[in-house]
Amino acid sequence: MEASVSTSTFTSTFTAVLSRFATGVAVVTACESDGRPVGMAVQSFSSVSLDPPLVCFCPARTSAGWPRVRAAGAFVVNILAADQRELCRAFAVTGGDKFAGIPWRPAGNGAPLLDGVLASVECELADVLDGGDHAIALGRVTALTVHRDDAAPLLYFRRSYGRLSPGSRPSRPAASASMSSSMAAARSRSEA
Repeated sequence: MEASVSTSTFTSTFTAVLSRFATGVAVVTACESDGRPVGMAVQSFSSVSLDPPLVCFCPARTSAGWPRVRAAGAFVVNILAADQRELCRAFAVTGGDKFAGIPWRPAGNGAPLLDGVLASVECELADVLDGGDHAIALGRVTALTVHRDDAAPLLYFRRSYGRLSPGSRPSRPAASASMSSSMAAARSRSEA
């Protein structure tokens, strides 16, 4: 009995502490072999390597969408803007048609690119590692695009959605809107 109380206390403390780490929010999308779109909200998205260009996200092993994304092989990480909270909620629930009423178009790799996102990262699934009750999905980046420079990111902090406060976002010079050709060149160098 003592061990379960200790485990329960640790789990709630672990969750409480890590909820203090603010993250961005993304929706990972793919198309199944029959063309049906699949997607899931993730907050565990990160860059891994520049050379070769790799990113990762960590889906729960219990996720209904994860086996479908994994089977597709190609996916898009759609990085959400602060005004896309409801879109995120649509992809965070289990079941139902998550794409009902959601405007999207096929990205270069065929996976759904959601309208209005800040940026997108197109990937091919490179590897899947064990991460306990989650998988660690490594994606080899094949294309990158900035879609909006006019919006702040959607953030997740202490189990709630949030946004940067006005004036807290530094202004940056406009970057190239698409890095597909740069990614192809980098990939060629890393494969040589």
